Amino acid sequence: MGAILGIVITLAMVFGGYVIAGGKFSIILHSLPYEMMIIGGAAVGAFLVGNSFTVIKHTLSDIVRVFTGPKWKKKDYQDLLCLMFSLVNTAKESPVAIEQHIEEPSESAIFNQYPKIAKDSAAMELICDTMRSMIMNFDNPHQVEELLEKQLESLHHDHLHGAHALQKMADGLPALGIVAAVLGVIKTMASIDKPPEVLGQMIGGALVGTFLGVFLAYGLVGPFSDKVKAIHDEEALFYALIREALVASLNKHTPQLCVEVARRNAPKRFRPSFTDVEEALREVQKAA
Repeated sequence: MGAILGIVITLAMVFGGYVIAGGKFSIILHSLPYEMMIIGGAAVGAFLVGNSFTVIKHTLSDIVRVFTGPKWKKKDYQDLLCLMFSLVNTAKESPVAIEQHIEEPSESAIFNQYPKIAKDSAAMELICDTMRSMIMNFDNPHQVEELLEKQLESLHHDHLHGAHALQKMADGLPALGIVAAVLGVIKTMASIDKPPEVLGQMIGGALVGTFLGVFLAYGLVGPFSDKVKAIHDEEALFYALIREALVASLNKHTPQLCVEVARRNAPKRFRPSFTDVEEALREVQKAA
């Protein structure tokens, strides 16, 4: 909702201010299709040339996320804390029992209670691979924390490919706007024998290219890139909760304390309260 409102305000203020100041909208409307074809087409073509299919697909998905917001909601953070409690508690009681859950997570009664998390390959890889290492006596908390930190950094780097691709497009749009404007000037110079009022409209149409390049870069594509980065920065904290819970477990803390350590590292606007988590954990223990 915020993204749509921001776009509407940007368009209304820019073009509304232009019209109120006495600008003729007909010149922009006449040139808009051709300038957008030049600038937008060149930008999309360069985007396709400069990125792999995986990054292109990721970027298109990220553009949708600008309007839908982060993947993980407040309930998902509470579900993750409950999931980590169940896993850590099971591992503490019986290392043999936890092995069947992490080796076949699709058939695990624990993971199947939280289908949204279970479908996320990144979360499952972090949890299962780390717990496998813990079963194999890889129990140095500092080593595990360092291992998880590197894995989280790599994951976050991969998630930011879309934001980087959008930012590169934003950086190139002003130059492509100049290209469109130069082509318009070339067209104008070829009609130098026309009356001044005709030449004025042609020059105005050429300048629409410069305007569009700058406007698209700083008014739309650049902010989209910033929003995508902010979303992935926030979501990285969801995966960081897995690290906090597992490292706390290796430090021989109780499952409840492991969950509390993780809870306090959740983003404030998504962080479940201590009471909510306690009630959720009681429900988990009753169901076990």
